[in-house]
Amino acid sequence: MTIALGKAIQEGRNLLEPEAYELLAHYGAPVPSHRCVSSVEEAEAAAADIGYPVVAKIVSPDILHKTETGGVLLNLNDGAAVRSAYQEITERARQRKAGVRGVLISRMEPPGTEVIVGLTQDTQFGPVMMFGLGGIFVEVYQDVSFRVVPLAKPDAAAMIQEVKAFPILQGVRGSRPADLEGLTDLLMKVSQIAEENLEIAEMDLNPVIVYEKGLSVVDVRVLLHQKNPTA
Repeated sequence: MTIALGKAIQEGRNLLEPEAYELLAHYGAPVPSHRCVSSVEEAEAAAADIGYPVVAKIVSPDILHKTETGGVLLNLNDGAAVRSAYQEITERARQRKAGVRGVLISRMEPPGTEVIVGLTQDTQFGPVMMFGLGGIFVEVYQDVSFRVVPLAKPDAAAMIQEVKAFPILQGVRGSRPADLEGLTDLLMKVSQIAEENLEIAEMDLNPVIVYEKGLSVVDVRVLLHQKNPTA
């Protein structure tokens, strides 16, 4: 158990996104370069250190769905944009009377193939993992696969191959193939997290951007049993 997870359990809340990144990084899962800041000056300095472009996200225990509440601003290309973004998203949070723990400044990852990795608790089977390609493949076609934790490596590989959109990951019409070995490894790491941290009720890695070599968990949400999700 990481220090951040222990603190969240003690406080009876879900993980904040920087804490969720810490949990993933503890298990060797790839996350973007990032820093949690608490002032405009810190935000600008963090962005300069990370390298432009960057993303700014609100960090609040009261805001679960950051995008829907205007708590995420993308493609910030200079200090002025970062300063403006910091002020804008913190003001939106305060208007919602949400507690603000800071702003997460993270690297804006280049485009790639987007996938989703999920974890939930089934009343009969316990921890169950889900995998699918992002966008319309999940929203419209419900093109996903499931496995009960723990996963062996063949299980993880099979989860990836079972989705109907698997040829996209293999590379079609001249596109580059995705890093299937890295993706399999990520599924194994999430399975390990589920096994070793039974306090986790739900986890969503969405999206994970997969490249020809390597991948990055761009957004992560971790809910604990001690608290019900908030809007």
